[in-house]
Amino acid sequence: MERTSDSLVMWTHVEYALHAFSLLTGIIGTATVVGAFLTGWPSIIAVILNYLKRSEARGTWLESHFRWQIRTFWFGLLWISLCIAFIILTLGIGLFITWLPMILVGLWFAYRVVRGWVDLGGDRPMYA
Repeated sequence: MERTSDSLVMWTHVEYALHAFSLLTGIIGTATVVGAFLTGWPSIIAVILNYLKRSEARGTWLESHFRWQIRTFWFGLLWISLCIAFIILTLGIGLFITWLPMILVGLWFAYRVVRGWVDLGGDRPMYA
């Protein structure tokens, strides 16, 4: 693997910080954690930065962090889309049942951001 530049490590920290800011917005604001993560400008900017900087990370240990963040966003969008489809298909009755999966997705987002950022701080790649 290639050596990583300090600026690329800094960009990766910025991306995690943007995702964490979205989570915090959902926790203390009127939005849900999931809603803030998927539609909040900080997370959207972070995903755009992930795609813009991904080629610079290719072949380095940071590549796994870029993949981790991108997958967190898109898989989260998939899970929430399935929850919304369930609500629509059950004519709203599923709204009461869907809160649990939405809470679990919110916790999953928090886990992914914290674990990724901790591993980044320890100069470790992501293995999942």
